[in-house]
Amino acid sequence: MRRPLRIAQIGHPILRQPTRILTREELLSEEIQSFLDDLVETMREASGAGLAANQVYQSLRICAVEVRNNSRYPYRPNIPLTILVNPVLTPASDETFINYEGCLSVPNLRGQVRRHCEVHVEALDREGNSISTVVKGMTAATYQHEVDHLDGRIFLDRVEDPNSVVTLENFQRYCMDKVAADVEALVKRYGS
Repeated sequence: MRRPLRIAQIGHPILRQPTRILTREELLSEEIQSFLDDLVETMREASGAGLAANQVYQSLRICAVEVRNNSRYPYRPNIPLTILVNPVLTPASDETFINYEGCLSVPNLRGQVRRHCEVHVEALDREGNSISTVVKGMTAATYQHEVDHLDGRIFLDRVEDPNSVVTLENFQRYCMDKVAADVEALVKRYGS
């Protein structure tokens, strides 16, 4: 039985520190493989769209991403479980979009963040195999959010208009219908 981990909240110094790169040997160790299982369990239990290692007090360049009928983001398309180790993201185009984001480390707040529509991903998977792919749309936004964590940034650092920051309750009341329509249009365009 996996155990969910505690999630660091905004203000904790670990969220502002860049994480360290792992060697392939470290990644394949029993300790890190067990940690990956705990990271995924924690993300799922908290209904996160992703979770970075430093959000659970481990300064490792690892994150998990998954959206599967997510109650916190009911308008988002599903993303299969993906573990990214030592990820490097590079914009694959200059095109951007505005995305309302939230975060398990910044509870009950949402805000608008500009994200690249397409990013090239270089990383290792949990078995140490190379990943080289381009992700688009909401998947790209989710990857960018999680890799920001690994660089010591949170979504509030990227909010361009402070007036867009709302509580989760007010997001659901005043913003969610428009955001859902915007996401639907994005998904039609990019397929994700």
